[in-house]
Amino acid sequence: MQAPRSLWWSTLDEPVTPRPSLREHLDVDVAIVGGGFTGLWSARELKRRDPSLRVAVLEKSVCGFGASGRNGGWASALYPLSDGAALERYGRDAFDHLRFELQRAVRSLGEALALDGIDAHFVQGGTLTFARNEVQAKRLRERVVRAHEGGATPEDLVWLDQTAAAERGTLNGSLGATYSPHCARIHPARLVRGLAEVNERLGVKIFENTTVTRLLAGNARRQPEVVTPTASVHARFIIRATEGFTTTLPGERRRVAPIYSLMIATEPQSRRFWDDVGFRHYETFADDRHLIIYGQRTDDDRVAFGGRGALYHFGSAVEERFDQSAKVFDALEATLRELFPSLQGPITHQWGGPIAMPRDLSPSVLVDYESGLASADGYTGDGVTLSYVAANCLADLLCAPGTDTSYTELPFVHHQGRPWAFEPLRWMGINAGLGLAAWADRVEERRGRESRASHWLDRLFERSSR
Repeated sequence: MQAPRSLWWSTLDEPVTPRPSLREHLDVDVAIVGGGFTGLWSARELKRRDPSLRVAVLEKSVCGFGASGRNGGWASALYPLSDGAALERYGRDAFDHLRFELQRAVRSLGEALALDGIDAHFVQGGTLTFARNEVQAKRLRERVVRAHEGGATPEDLVWLDQTAAAERGTLNGSLGATYSPHCARIHPARLVRGLAEVNERLGVKIFENTTVTRLLAGNARRQPEVVTPTASVHARFIIRATEGFTTTLPGERRRVAPIYSLMIATEPQSRRFWDDVGFRHYETFADDRHLIIYGQRTDDDRVAFGGRGALYHFGSAVEERFDQSAKVFDALEATLRELFPSLQGPITHQWGGPIAMPRDLSPSVLVDYESGLASADGYTGDGVTLSYVAANCLADLLCAPGTDTSYTELPFVHHQGRPWAFEPLRWMGINAGLGLAAWADRVEERRGRESRASHWLDRLFERSSR
């Protein structure tokens, strides 16, 4: 396997040359399955805490092949659960700790990149969520009020009226926007490839084009084992860091649902275009529709833009052909040109890939000291920052077991969510949710009132109101 098609891979400084695959048996302290953000940050943090550790990363394709090299490039403090759902599930103290750590992680991720000399185009310009109809404006203003009642400050989240929002950036039809500083724009492929190089300098062994077929739990008589077609790896601990590709492993079909998110990118836009629309500080942007969209201004002045809308595939299937959908790409382009009527030139890149959505929308970091198996996953599209946080959780749990740290006390550590329903219920439920989200957006746009579909979306995906 080679690098996927995307703007990010096509704008790397050098072509991607795969590293050698695993050819002979290996004994290490920690074996990591998956060469994306979670796996590579975990390797880095383990070596930083204990340079003597023998760490190996096994990647089916090339490092960053999955969501880590294809995502929208938001390093944000966002969390898959709404604030209301997180408060209800975790309680006030745990929620406050979670919010603080996620906000802090955006800054510390940028500091880690600077320390390691990784130029991932990190710019913490914050994020704008626009209201493009009165229903969205009302919902966003209420969200700011609830956030402030819950302990957030105007420095964390603020409502900007139409004039104030336009000073940062504007979308066609904007009635205002919320602004949060807790988000940075990145170039994800530069980040993940740079992180792989940093790990090699630290002494981590990386094997690419190495397909893992089984993970065998350890016991009192034997160590855990990673099995591949050509060789095996024994380790004290195995970290599964496979995110959207988790369902391709035996016994993991119902653990997460691989949901496809697709993206497009424009040719570089003119100075006049950016003078008109703003985003001078590389603020990321979205609006408050139910069927999520997201965008950023790239370092070479393109618009990189993505969103949901691709169908979930029966049986949690993950296949390369699902990365492309002409219908979704056309819808994304139509939406992007609606948001920016003065957009110039053709769409130059189209790509996509799976993200991992757990049944209860809660990420998970797990370590079983008896079996030696560990994992981190379930970011539901918010994985740039969450993967960094989860990796620090794993490193603390493995290097200092029994010691409480700011990472190990996060509420999703040791969380095991319920599995998804059996098919065809899984296929019916998830795709019904996507359909409801699109329908709710149409109702709100055409009728000027909040759709009752929001209630059914909350029930379907076990979330509180947004």
